[in-house]
Amino acid sequence: MKNHLSMQPLAGVRVLDLSRVMAGPLCGMALADLGADVIKVEHPERGDDTRDWGVRIGSHNTSYFNSCNRNKRSICVDLQAEDGQELVRKLAAQCDVVIQNFKYGGAQKMGLGYEDLRRINPKIIYCSISGYSVPSQEKARPGYDLVIQGETGLMAMNGEEGQGPLKFGIAAVDMFTGMYSAQAILAVLYERTRTGEGRHIQMSLYDSGMMITSYYGLTAWLNKGDPAKFGNSHPSIVPYGVFEAADGPLVIAVGNNGQFRKFCDEVILCPELPVDPKFATNTERSKNRHELLPILLGRIGQFSRADLLERMNKAGIPCGQVLGLYEALQSDRTAQTQVWHRFEDAEAGAQAVHAPPYIIDGARSGVRHPPPHLGEHTAEVLRELLDLGDGQLESLTRRSVIK
Repeated sequence: MKNHLSMQPLAGVRVLDLSRVMAGPLCGMALADLGADVIKVEHPERGDDTRDWGVRIGSHNTSYFNSCNRNKRSICVDLQAEDGQELVRKLAAQCDVVIQNFKYGGAQKMGLGYEDLRRINPKIIYCSISGYSVPSQEKARPGYDLVIQGETGLMAMNGEEGQGPLKFGIAAVDMFTGMYSAQAILAVLYERTRTGEGRHIQMSLYDSGMMITSYYGLTAWLNKGDPAKFGNSHPSIVPYGVFEAADGPLVIAVGNNGQFRKFCDEVILCPELPVDPKFATNTERSKNRHELLPILLGRIGQFSRADLLERMNKAGIPCGQVLGLYEALQSDRTAQTQVWHRFEDAEAGAQAVHAPPYIIDGARSGVRHPPPHLGEHTAEVLRELLDLGDGQLESLTRRSVIK
């Protein structure tokens, strides 16, 4: 049996999370899930913007906030007050990492920029997240996930042929930016073990959004034009996508020619298809998809989902049901993987959040702290790290510097 710390490779690393909304908080949560002590600094009255987004959970928490702030401690500090800025500088002196996503130049105006904190703590790893890249003429422009999805061409990739621009169902740019930022921080943490020095990491939503275009982006670059849209199908593999059985949709992912032969021979009982030169190889199937797909759709629609899934699983062909989101959350598969953490909220009662996806040495990295209530750990953190006494805390509270 592994001990508790063995599942927390970042135990002992302290992170000051000055960010809000999603990209920065997701970055901080990724580090927290791996064992870092992440201290989230919030506005004393409204807190993180996302405390007002989504389904309400108690007084100040919501479904949106809870989705990207587990395993953190929350403190409330007024960063517009000089005393509040000084508190944060003192906290940064005892931290390994700082994450911020203020508007361009905002941290510097408060005396919380990289150079300000590096003078206090030369080992600090400082991650700035902005809308647009620092070398860009638009570096001071605020960035929003939806806007970036439009500007990077991501919306142009989604949907069916002939359909207009379509955004991702989730804030994909924010999420990828958060994960890329966490990767960079981990790399510099590793480097610091050799050099003893920190670095300034500068990430942007636009750069991350462009990265997400991946092979679609490279295809557009090479072809000097937008690739075709394929909806739930694959641009270069056939058959690969969502298909309608007699009683509902399922995913069929035929990845090679051998699988296609098995699919035709053993699943849909059409042995004539794989020997037809027009369909014998994936290259030919892709070229002739408009002729092949109607044949496959007609045949697949004659079987039930259960029958098709059983046949394909027996033949070793990747496949699966298409479930509703709530249906997927409640499935036996989800229960077996233990990707949900249940906890009791003091205000809202029984609640749940995603559990971290990391399994290390056979054990899932756990949820040490449920998403915090607003300012829940202010006194605890300031006593622990800055050795403030009751009188000092009362004075700061009275002057609305903390809450």
